[in-house]
Amino acid sequence: MAKAKDDQIIKLNADVTQLQDSVQALQLKVLEMQYFSLENNDDALAYYDHLQVNDPSRYISDKLLETNETKGDNPLVPYEGMESDFKINKIKVLNHKWIITDFSDGKYWGELLIKYELKDDLGVDFTTLDHLLYTRSN
Repeated sequence: MAKAKDDQIIKLNADVTQLQDSVQALQLKVLEMQYFSLENNDDALAYYDHLQVNDPSRYISDKLLETNETKGDNPLVPYEGMESDFKINKIKVLNHKWIITDFSDGKYWGELLIKYELKDDLGVDFTTLDHLLYTRSN
């Protein structure tokens, strides 16, 4: 009986070690994924210190989502929706100048590279720098 318990302890210790390794690998992956983000870029955030905006990335994302409120396709998307209107979905604020985002009409989707400027009056200007629309192969 003691041998069985010792074997169980050894197995559980091995499981814990494996789980700790998995957690560490995932933490490193998260850090790598966050590398290009405004939230983790002190040099880029310094551009907004004087504006007293608590969360510049959220503020900019919200302003970008407001462009979806226009009737029809989002004006930053240079394509006409085929199933419905193209609207911006996911947003990643890369730094104090650029955003990458995806858009969709529910069936077709693509991505945009957007240049933005957060001005002193807290207005935001957006300019589409590049775009792509994925083709569907049915």
